[in-house]
Amino acid sequence: MLHKILLMQNLVNIHTALLEQSRKTIRRELMDEINWDDRIIGIKGFRGVGKTTFLIDIINEKFSNDKSCLYVNLNNFYFTKRKIISFADEFYKTGGKTLILDQIHKYPDWAAELKGCYTNFPDLKIIFSASPVLRVLEENNELKEIAKIYHLEGLSFREYLNYQSNQNFKRYTLQEILTNHIHIAQEIVQAVKPLAFFNDYLKDGFYPYFLDNKSYYSETLLKHINLALEIDVTYLNQIDLQYLPKLRKLLQIIASQSPFSPNVSKISAEVQTSRATIMNYLRYMKNARIINMLFSNGNEDEIKKPDMVYMHNTNLMYAIDEGNITNKILRQTFFYNQVGYKNQIKSSVKADFLVNDLYRFNVGGKYTSPFEEGYFAAADMIEVGNDNVIPLWLFGFLY
Repeated sequence: MLHKILLMQNLVNIHTALLEQSRKTIRRELMDEINWDDRIIGIKGFRGVGKTTFLIDIINEKFSNDKSCLYVNLNNFYFTKRKIISFADEFYKTGGKTLILDQIHKYPDWAAELKGCYTNFPDLKIIFSASPVLRVLEENNELKEIAKIYHLEGLSFREYLNYQSNQNFKRYTLQEILTNHIHIAQEIVQAVKPLAFFNDYLKDGFYPYFLDNKSYYSETLLKHINLALEIDVTYLNQIDLQYLPKLRKLLQIIASQSPFSPNVSKISAEVQTSRATIMNYLRYMKNARIINMLFSNGNEDEIKKPDMVYMHNTNLMYAIDEGNITNKILRQTFFYNQVGYKNQIKSSVKADFLVNDLYRFNVGGKYTSPFEEGYFAAADMIEVGNDNVIPLWLFGFLY
């Protein structure tokens, strides 16, 4: 019994030390979208996107000095011999109300244990973080009705700009931008010059690594890309690690050519694997938030070859193959990344993108114009637009 008390106290000490740690952070507004009345809440996101920081921010904002809340990292070797449900039982019986579990994908049989906690401890709330690859609801019927999953995306241009310029610009819906972009842009430009920050964001502003050491941004991102391939893509999809070099080769091909319409036969020959495997690898990397795929019918077409493949965000392009980067690639990748987080994006015959089955966009430089009447242009290097020409940077204010 004394041993258990000491182990629990050790976890409490780790929790306390994390809260007291001096650190730079950016408050993520996903915090305001979560329904805190739900009893099982999952936060998914790419490695290094800030999931652990987000969990600590949740504690500071929602449960500050509440001793009935406890953060534990399931990387702790303690959980190689202790089941979550057994630990939760002890925590619950000693007055625990909110259990925060970091990196739940590291723990075997996590779904059944979450369900057990939900059933056996009616007043216990569990908040957990997980890899974006983890199919929490899709492959676990017992969690479909009880767990609510949220995705923590990288920083939007708005969030980055707010931090760097000490501003507090609000986010806008796509409809607000389409109908009122001139006024919105004028207000923002009066306070700050967004284009002065835009190129830095494209290179090293999507992930929060710059808060600690911007000099090592690319190295940190490369480390997380490799970990995502080694663990999120291979381990969680039960791919033998011997195939990791093929995954790395495929990603290098994508980064060196994106955006491109993939010739799957040619790629499969270059990677030396089957067409079916290439298609699987593309889906796995999309789920891991490494690439984006563009289809004519949205995600409904995922069993087919995508019309186009993009890197998930511009920072990944700089980290993997900076030599491939052009202004056109940067602009289109930025638009897809920022708009696609909360809107459906499809391919279009006459435009670069079809958004929400309603709006067709051409994405380009300063002199880009809509292809036809009723279309829109997202134009780079302009501060304020006119009519259906909207500054590209403004689409970074959607979240």
